[in-house]
Amino acid sequence: MKRILGLAFVILVLSAISAFAQVTAIKAGKLVMPETGTTLTNQVILVEGSRIKAVGGDVQIPAGAKVIDLSKSTVLPGLFDCHSHMAFLIRSKGPERGSLFFYDLTHTNAERAIHGVVNSRDMLTSGFTTIRDVGNDANYVSTDLRRAIDQGLIPGPTIINSGRIIAPFGGQYFLNPERRELGAPEYFFADTRDEMRKAIRENIHFGARVIKIVVDDQRYIYSVDDIKFMVAEAAAAGLKLAAHCVTEQGARNAAEAGVTSIEHGFEMSDEVLAIAKKNNVVLVSTDFTEKAWLAYEMPAELAKQFHARSVDRLKRAYKIGVTLAFGSDLIFWAPDETRGTWTMSQIETFIEAGIPPSAILSAMTTNAANLLGVEKNRGAIKVGLVADIIATPENPLENISTLKQVNFVMKNGKVFKPQQ
Repeated sequence: MKRILGLAFVILVLSAISAFAQVTAIKAGKLVMPETGTTLTNQVILVEGSRIKAVGGDVQIPAGAKVIDLSKSTVLPGLFDCHSHMAFLIRSKGPERGSLFFYDLTHTNAERAIHGVVNSRDMLTSGFTTIRDVGNDANYVSTDLRRAIDQGLIPGPTIINSGRIIAPFGGQYFLNPERRELGAPEYFFADTRDEMRKAIRENIHFGARVIKIVVDDQRYIYSVDDIKFMVAEAAAAGLKLAAHCVTEQGARNAAEAGVTSIEHGFEMSDEVLAIAKKNNVVLVSTDFTEKAWLAYEMPAELAKQFHARSVDRLKRAYKIGVTLAFGSDLIFWAPDETRGTWTMSQIETFIEAGIPPSAILSAMTTNAANLLGVEKNRGAIKVGLVADIIATPENPLENISTLKQVNFVMKNGKVFKPQQ
């Protein structure tokens, strides 16, 4: 009886909360539906609490609703960055600029948490309402950052975080044999099946929502069987697996093993791209612009070569039909950019590669939501989904560069950036 009464009380409270939830009506002059690549005109979106209650051209605005007039703008779902590092902000020149290891050793968890707060705010300001943070976050800073955002303590995107990166011995470092312990806490070095299983379980215990591995930054790399084992171990706990690959063989092994996504994939032949397509592996291509490579203090000629390589691989991936999801991988500061504007500028590589605006927008919404496993809650403007909504001056299906001018941001039904 007590249990029944308790349940009735909970239902009564939830009903009362729903009854008093703020209703917001958004008048959308144009409404872009990325999942179909179409645009609707003169639509009304009703938001009740954190979710979308109604969408349509004949939706009646209820009395007392807060009205947001975006009739002169284009409205669309919030954007995704599927490869980000919120607790990373390299500001200085010199050795720190080009050395992941140097940065990790010289910044405390507290400082990197502050970086995460600043970067998260700036990402949301630019229209990124959901991100996947794929490690290099010191000692689980991204877990704490995610919780703070979820609790409303700080502004920021919804975060799907990986925690510590799992890698063969050394990870992305080249260690001093007298200080080999300095690989922690950034990486789990896992070379046996027991080590792989333990690393995955510890990550999950400390708040990881996705598992990230580095396949091939050393001369020895994870085999297909190694990766299949980790894919299965992660899947047993309901998590997906993302694989950092920068070589042809590393990408081949990851694609054959059926990872959820290949991160970077700089060296991928048409044959490997075809394997990725066959096995439904998403490519999160992290294609820096030439400006970004230069900001990383890369020599000008090499920056040009690296950028050209990315453009070529992106063209081929799209032609072959590999599913693309947008990811930035930016970790350094530029004097004329915030982390959000800096991230958005990376769409220029997609444009240069000739990817149509509809496909770019899908990579930043529909494909990304499916990759992150949040498609039932985010990534579209549909009844029942969370109200992550942005607006731009023009229609991105006609001019994708208008995404650089996001002038309205709503996240979880709350306006973060009012119309400008």
